[in-house]
Amino acid sequence: MSSFANQTIEAARRALAARLQSATNDSAELDARLLIGHALGLNLTGLITAAQRRLTADESARLEGFADRRLAGEPVARIVGEKEFWGLPLQLSSATLVPRPDTETVVELALELLRIGGDLRRPLRIADLGTGSGAILLALLSELSAAQGFGTDISADALRTAAANAARTGLSDRATFVACDYASGLSGQFDLIVSNPPYIRSADIAALAQEVRNYDPLAALDGGSDGLDAYRALIPQSAGLLAPGGALIVEAGRGQSAQIQALMTAAGLTAAFAPRADLGGIPRAAAGHKMAR
Repeated sequence: MSSFANQTIEAARRALAARLQSATNDSAELDARLLIGHALGLNLTGLITAAQRRLTADESARLEGFADRRLAGEPVARIVGEKEFWGLPLQLSSATLVPRPDTETVVELALELLRIGGDLRRPLRIADLGTGSGAILLALLSELSAAQGFGTDISADALRTAAANAARTGLSDRATFVACDYASGLSGQFDLIVSNPPYIRSADIAALAQEVRNYDPLAALDGGSDGLDAYRALIPQSAGLLAPGGALIVEAGRGQSAQIQALMTAAGLTAAFAPRADLGGIPRAAAGHKMAR
């Protein structure tokens, strides 16, 4: 029998939070609320309103299953199947990374550079290389009302997930998804190209947090022996596709921004802006410009 059997919703939430806390879970209270809400199909308001209702046997068993998965190290986002990014609720799949707040730094820098170039409502052509769930592309399209976006990925499963996210966020009419390796299947000129490529050194994969190592797709993590393999491919491709005055902005791992900017310079791009740091102070978003004629 489930340990949550015949408990009220509030009692079950507290019991789950205590179990997660005893497993040194830093976000036990939040995780418990999200998991019980998912198990019962209730949002925060619903949980509060129905706090004294007792769980059914099916609800209790479902919550027990979620608790076991979380205690085994599975991220809450994987259990509930979605994660919010830039205010957008995004579906996940086994082929996509869980979007992280650090990656919003790429969106922030991109919007800042586009503002310098003019009105954000102007027609723009943007691309997201290795789009995964579509997080960066859809965040940008949500802010750029006249932009057309192209998301690429080598994974058909990831592209299906990204297309579903474009539909659920109402952005399908301005988002196109292309199966290819980074920018290899794109043509024409782009005002902005963004990417969060794999950048973990192969030898460092085993030391990653369990939630990342065991649940994020390896292909989206492993950046080769020095973590820079993806950049060596996508930076020259992007430099050839940028319109004059266009920008390439990529996410960088710890200690990689200087090497990435050197690769941009070698491809003919200008590093006119310092890398943007994330909330932890790590230079997270590196930018290169194609000089206007």
